[in-house]
Amino acid sequence: MVPPPAFDQPVYSPQKIAVVVAELAEQGVAPSAALEGTGLDPAQLQTASTRVSYRQFDTAFRNALRLSHDPAIALRAGQRMHITAHGIYGYALMSSPTYADAVDFSARYFRVMGPLTDIAWANDDSTVTYTCEPVHWPDPTQPIYRFVVEFALSMHLTVALDMAGESFAFSRVDVAYAAPAHADAYTSLFQCPVRFAQPHNGLQYDGAWLARSVTLADPITNATAREMCERMLSEVSDSGGIAADIRRALMAYPGRFPNVEAMAETLAMHPRALRRRLEAENTSYRDLLAEVRTRLAIEYLRKTRMTNEDIASRLGYSDAANFRHAFTRWTGKCPSEFRGG
Repeated sequence: MVPPPAFDQPVYSPQKIAVVVAELAEQGVAPSAALEGTGLDPAQLQTASTRVSYRQFDTAFRNALRLSHDPAIALRAGQRMHITAHGIYGYALMSSPTYADAVDFSARYFRVMGPLTDIAWANDDSTVTYTCEPVHWPDPTQPIYRFVVEFALSMHLTVALDMAGESFAFSRVDVAYAAPAHADAYTSLFQCPVRFAQPHNGLQYDGAWLARSVTLADPITNATAREMCERMLSEVSDSGGIAADIRRALMAYPGRFPNVEAMAETLAMHPRALRRRLEAENTSYRDLLAEVRTRLAIEYLRKTRMTNEDIASRLGYSDAANFRHAFTRWTGKCPSEFRGG
């Protein structure tokens, strides 16, 4: 598993929040209500210098779930995320020589845009398979999980249509949660079979697209855009603070989680200094350890056949009962509710 991006670092452009606010405005919801708790005002959404965090994404999306009269709002908002809304990243995609080059670029640089999901690609020469998993929302039983998956899949279709034209189409869409009440909106938007309650979220399309040339390909623009995205990726990678370093360390060694004193030694810090740094980032070592254990536990429950005893051992618990109690405390649900999700 790849550690998630920093939750509280404001390093991303606000377009995803802006399109949700715009969608809510068409339903008569005031922008001030849509932005409640984000610390943003509507004017900031139109300013190039504005940078937002995943916490602000999270707050705005939860506001939308609470305020919207349309259960398919995330699908609608994703349709507003045209390729030009992605800034220099979008120009790099549009100027790629072929669609295969665009896919390769996306796999390397997608994190510069503050993606809602981590992505992975596979190609067997006849079919391209794209899988995605929410970066900060690991529980597929929660509405916010469904919201970010809907937004991400809809946005992906919008960008693909902008690049390839109306002849492009998905051949299948999979999602990890049960069919919602607005399942017919999926069929209407994606125009292909949609399967619910699957092991992964993702989509497929015809692999023949990869060999095609991009209509607006331009080598100079593409080289310039890639160079800028490389700098942006470095800035994003360096922005996570000490909490991001700890997440990476914890996820690299599941089952052998060090205590805070050992972690401080690994980071060449005094434990007291480490605690102060984490407090300044609005977290604690205990919270980070619980977060990593939660993410790993949900991953194991959903995508492996490991027993509760195996998972307990992998996460550093003495027995399955202790793991079950901790998991229920973290998620409000018992482990069995995540099996086969």
